Amino acid sequence: MVDLNFIQILLILIVALFAGFESVLDVFQLHQPIITGALIGAITGNLTDGLILGGSLQLIVLGWMNIGAAQAPDAAIAGVVSAILVLVKGASNSEGIAIAIPLAIAGQVLTIFVRTLAVGLGHYADRKAEDGNIRGVEVANLTGLLLQGLRVALPAAAVIAVPAETVTAAIQAIPDWITGGLAVGGGMIVAVGYAMVINMMASKTTWPFFFIGFALAAVTELNLIAMGIIGLSLAFIYVQIAPEFNQGSKGGGGGGSVDDQLDEILEDY
Repeated sequence: MVDLNFIQILLILIVALFAGFESVLDVFQLHQPIITGALIGAITGNLTDGLILGGSLQLIVLGWMNIGAAQAPDAAIAGVVSAILVLVKGASNSEGIAIAIPLAIAGQVLTIFVRTLAVGLGHYADRKAEDGNIRGVEVANLTGLLLQGLRVALPAAAVIAVPAETVTAAIQAIPDWITGGLAVGGGMIVAVGYAMVINMMASKTTWPFFFIGFALAAVTELNLIAMGIIGLSLAFIYVQIAPEFNQGSKGGGGGGSVDDQLDEILEDY
């Protein structure tokens, strides 16, 4: 349990606001739980706990994505509010993870509501564009973005404002079978998330790398840095020997050599 000063409260609300922005912009990934957990942990002086909580929640949201008109559960509000409950109000990690799932569903409803309001802002921007009013278009776009930020910041402010004793009593009032069931469900979602990611990546050319990585993960002497170096090296080797990257080298070296294609790929990163 942490007593926050004004600066800390302001910084947490800024993190929540930008998490809401990023949930629609999706540029810097600031809405991901591992990022919000780390930032709120650093603000409250509990960086390690924030990373642990954020990493656990990140595994749950790994496979969540918007597909067409289907809106995924909201990772931003789940990560921010859970981090506040655990790092500020004194809830346990398991309680924070269990509460994150219904929070994500509530956030899903909120973001659908805000996106519905944004339809009106879009029509307003169209009218301003027809009149040649660029400022009006900017105001409409920024208003929609601000609504998405407030969608996360306001619940975060409400949780901060509630006394820790009230939060603790509310959490303890939840039956164990509910929190336990949500925790088990969260663990199942982790497996589903991994399966969805693997399903998207699966191909006859990538399966060998998956099994190599799976085998290397069992080598206890290798840390994540070593695993990353091995993975990067295997990727470079694959680019150099894969047939799709060697088509231009056949027939005497005109125009698309392997080295040129590899240079282009490296420049993109």
